[in-house]
Amino acid sequence: MDEGSRRFDILEALLAELAAARGRGETCTYRQMIERLALPGPAMRTLTAALEYLIALDARAGRPLLAALVVSQAGSGLPRAGFFECAAALGACPAGMDEEAARRWHAAELARVLACGKACG
Repeated sequence: MDEGSRRFDILEALLAELAAARGRGETCTYRQMIERLALPGPAMRTLTAALEYLIALDARAGRPLLAALVVSQAGSGLPRAGFFECAAALGACPAGMDEEAARRWHAAELARVLACGKACG
């Protein structure tokens, strides 16, 4: 399998997992997503690249950010800083938010994702 096909397969599987999580009304951790997708090393880098690509697609289409369903297992319930940096660079969220502002924005974005359903991809 060539690199392009592998990336497409990862994105397709990621979208399916995110749609399932949205359908259950749940978030999942980066670790859970890596395990569900059985990503080879460097797994976090592969997952991050795929999530950033989805953020770009959703932001450009004006859709809620499906990647908001993936959060850190550290207990904050928030995605990692890179999620917010990527979303801010694309104009999908304010730049430089403190943790409380990020928490409020993320909660609102999660509500948008969960409300959107199949219409959002």
